[in-house]
Amino acid sequence: MYKQVILVLRGHFVPMFLLLAIALSACAAPAAPATSAADSTGADAGPAAGESAATRDVLYVGVQGLPGAMDPAGELSNVGTRVTYSVFDTLIRRDFLNNNTLVPSLATSWERTSDTVMRLQLRDDVTFHNGDPFTAADVKFTFDRLNAPESELVEAAGYFASFKEVRVIDDYTVEIETHGPDPLLEQRLASWGSWIVPQKYIESVGGDAAFAAAAVGTGPYKVVSMDPDNELILEVYEGYWSDLPPVKQVIFRVIPEPSTRVTALLNNEVQIITNIPPDQVPTLEDADNVTLKQIPLANMHVLRYNTNHPVLSDVRLRQAMNLAIDRQLLIDTLWGGKAVALRGHQFEEYGDLYNPERPLTPYDPERARQLVEESDYDGSVIQYATGANYYTNGLQAGQAIIEMWRAVGINAEIRLVQPGESIPVEEGMVGNWSNSSILADPDGALWRGWGADSARQRDEWPAPAKFNELGIEARSTLDKEVRFNNYQQMLDIWEEEAPGTVLYVPVENYAAANDVQWEPYPFYYMDLRAYNLSFE
Repeated sequence: MYKQVILVLRGHFVPMFLLLAIALSACAAPAAPATSAADSTGADAGPAAGESAATRDVLYVGVQGLPGAMDPAGELSNVGTRVTYSVFDTLIRRDFLNNNTLVPSLATSWERTSDTVMRLQLRDDVTFHNGDPFTAADVKFTFDRLNAPESELVEAAGYFASFKEVRVIDDYTVEIETHGPDPLLEQRLASWGSWIVPQKYIESVGGDAAFAAAAVGTGPYKVVSMDPDNELILEVYEGYWSDLPPVKQVIFRVIPEPSTRVTALLNNEVQIITNIPPDQVPTLEDADNVTLKQIPLANMHVLRYNTNHPVLSDVRLRQAMNLAIDRQLLIDTLWGGKAVALRGHQFEEYGDLYNPERPLTPYDPERARQLVEESDYDGSVIQYATGANYYTNGLQAGQAIIEMWRAVGINAEIRLVQPGESIPVEEGMVGNWSNSSILADPDGALWRGWGADSARQRDEWPAPAKFNELGIEARSTLDKEVRFNNYQQMLDIWEEEAPGTVLYVPVENYAAANDVQWEPYPFYYMDLRAYNLSFE
């Protein structure tokens, strides 16, 4: 039993297996030589002597990974939205630096002309990176593309299932009509999947796949070249409609190992690094040439179970798996107590739709053992799929969780997924994942991730009809009381069905050279626009 050997770390009692996971994480990736990241391209990352302190030729960013392509509606992962955010624009922008206020972007103004119709006025001075003018036709094309029957952009399309029609009124006026009242229409137009893409260009290059390989947007940076395994080079678009950033190029370098990213920053081979695990934080705090930036994410780490797999078909087994996880122990040991425990699948930023009375996700190993014994589980191996570095502490949490499952009679093992590898749907069993609060509303997290149009229901969980009925009603009414009650019932169903579970809200660590003024957001967006990037 995993609790038979206990050690003390930072004032917490820690099982030996978890202590070993932490130690292995710190030791498995020794720091690279000081010149390793720079030598990989032969470039000098630092500003040249005599260069203005306010501008740079190049800003280097060390990341754990890059997306495979640059279609903003197709690359909705953490690594995807990080880099597409500065290449594309939305109609409305969520101002993360000013209390999440919704402000004009490609749309100069908007108004609801009825419960189901919004009219937007568009900027008339915007061009795409290839020189084509931005017009209302591109807005219509963007959303029609997602909702087309042949579209493979299933996740992005789910955000806009309420859309009935997008109408071009004139070149710079567009109307969006929804099937019913949509309380979140403004938020949808400022969030994931709503980045505007160029109709003429996509049609000229032959469709979505060709566009994804050579993307063109309206944002402040254009794509110069991309090698997903190594680096992405962006260049400032001189025709950008707003203020130009104070840098000519941004180069994202793939540096998978956290300790190597830290070394690269300390040696000025890169000037910003992402996804820093807690065990690397003291090194950065002790350095005098970098600044640590910590932010709780509007994101939760979760597990997803393939309930269609024969081994996981018994709900009692899935409930046992959830009850066996000591989330507070993971928070205290892997995250130094800084990650946040969850009261079910909900975020505090929901405001009136958040239920502070909902209990914390329970830990009850005795009940878990009982459920395992009652279930039809035959002792088959349950594979827990995780990448080594994709999620901060993702592998370490997985190693701990499978030991917790073994302690209640569940035979589990890690299936290490390599970069670029995908597991066939029918083979998948357990995987780690994250759900973001993209709309500051349950519709943007619980429904987006697990609702009727989600990949989860398509591939892994045939949800009860009641769950979908409640969700559809909640997203098509302006009555907050109805919405609150519906979402609470949906949470009850989700927890009873156990197609997955919440773990915690992670605290994301970034670091930057002292002379780089940039602030991270509670999403993985890396906003490098002029209002959020400057140099001393």
